[in-house]
Amino acid sequence: MLRYAQKAAIAQRTTVAVAFDTTAVPPTLTLKAYNKGTASYVDLSGPKGQNSVQIAPSGVSYSGSPTGFYFDPLGQPVNAAGALVASQTIQIINAAKTITLEAVTGYAHE
Repeated sequence: MLRYAQKAAIAQRTTVAVAFDTTAVPPTLTLKAYNKGTASYVDLSGPKGQNSVQIAPSGVSYSGSPTGFYFDPLGQPVNAAGALVASQTIQIINAAKTITLEAVTGYAHE
């Protein structure tokens, strides 16, 4: 979904917000795209039309609290002020996965 969020930001020439809720059980990942017409963020449908809130499977959680960020229209990860964010590692417990989000390029990979 992170790769999709980046591609959507580039294709739609907009900003896409990425938010992690680690307090929810199971944790969630929410994607919202900036709508210039309404000057607000709206749910970003997934590539198959699925809901923008992705719920982790039962028993899966994040290690620590991943920091939310935005993909700008160039696909770069930025903070709310528009400054580039540093690389981020998201560890997923009970799924034995680590996702790395690269600074500058925004490339997300395992």
